[in-house]
Amino acid sequence: MTAEKMIIEIKDWIREAADFIQTSLTTDFAVSQKSGRTDLVTSIDEETQTLLIKKIKEHYPADKILAEEKGYSTIDSLAGRVWIIDPIDGTMNFVMEQENFCIMIAVFEDGIGKLGFIYDVMKDELCWGGKGIGVFLGEQRLIQPKNLGLSAGLLGMNAYMFGEDIHCARKIGHASMGVRVSGCAGIEMIAMLKGNHIGYVSNLSPWDYAAGIVLLEEFHFSYSTIEGKALSFSGREYFLAATPEAYSEIKTNFLDK
Repeated sequence: MTAEKMIIEIKDWIREAADFIQTSLTTDFAVSQKSGRTDLVTSIDEETQTLLIKKIKEHYPADKILAEEKGYSTIDSLAGRVWIIDPIDGTMNFVMEQENFCIMIAVFEDGIGKLGFIYDVMKDELCWGGKGIGVFLGEQRLIQPKNLGLSAGLLGMNAYMFGEDIHCARKIGHASMGVRVSGCAGIEMIAMLKGNHIGYVSNLSPWDYAAGIVLLEEFHFSYSTIEGKALSFSGREYFLAATPEAYSEIKTNFLDK
């Protein structure tokens, strides 16, 4: 199996899933709560995930899958080839705004990120790439962003973390050029890869960060849990990613004291 063939397949699957989502926006769909009133899941999340999993199982039946909905949210290990899927990243935005949400797919092999895809559905903006491949926006190869410090750039932030100053989030935000809150990890990752933001601080699950970190690695961004540990790919984790300069400043000046 060549990477080129897999890339073509995944792009096709994402387009098919996006068409389904956009069509579904014109119909009534079920919305329910998971852990609370601000943690939503829709029938469209679940049906989109089912569509993507069906494609993977048809073409790669031996592979493992880690995904947000319907019993796929845990995995025994990252050994072998693992697909990590977020069918709709930014479900609250999807429900309330009908924009600012993404489809995200990552492919890992023995714990190493090989391919990552982040698709802003309503903007028709696909950011993709992988290990040794580079990072692309559509068919345009992106240039590695400048290694700016914290005070020189905008910082993506989780709203609750900023509001409650969790892990010094408010202080970190004030030290940047400004905080931006999109409510969608995929959109924040794209902003970093395009050089529009210098970092992102949030509370994420594996399907929220998997595709993004594959692409961030290609541009030599630093990332970890906010405590500086390796991501566990299990449950929610406080997440920090930034240019190497900004990451070092955040850790040294705010988190390691």
